[in-house]
Amino acid sequence: MEPVAVGLLLALAGGAGGELGRQSWNGLAALVRRPFRRGDQPPEVGERAEVAPAEPELVALEEAPADEERGRALSAALAYRAAVDVDFRAGLEEWVSRAREVRVAGVEVKNTISGGSFHGPVIQGNNFSGLTWTTSPLPPPANPEDRGA
Repeated sequence: MEPVAVGLLLALAGGAGGELGRQSWNGLAALVRRPFRRGDQPPEVGERAEVAPAEPELVALEEAPADEERGRALSAALAYRAAVDVDFRAGLEEWVSRAREVRVAGVEVKNTISGGSFHGPVIQGNNFSGLTWTTSPLPPPANPEDRGA
């Protein structure tokens, strides 16, 4: 599983996305606070409850939602827990797919194409992955003699 994008964590921790963003962040918090399982084994009966991996980092980012270092720490802790807790990994993958759909108000994407000649498709937007396409070969250079006719 890829690490959770730090920008997404910072935006949601900071309250971006309105009510949907808040619900998404609360969903992550609930997921992180689930009982920690190592591999496929449930906790032993009477086993001492330990702080779930990623919970301290989650709390730290909630306290300072603009702190990129705390965002990176949470992303790393989520990746670690996903690697050792099968149920958590499945829940985190589902959470990430839903959280990416949250429209963050105030985020502006500005694309500029200028200078020179460009041939081929242009895709403008934000957060592309897994795209493939083919393009036609470049057109031949214009014949300078044809310009004056």
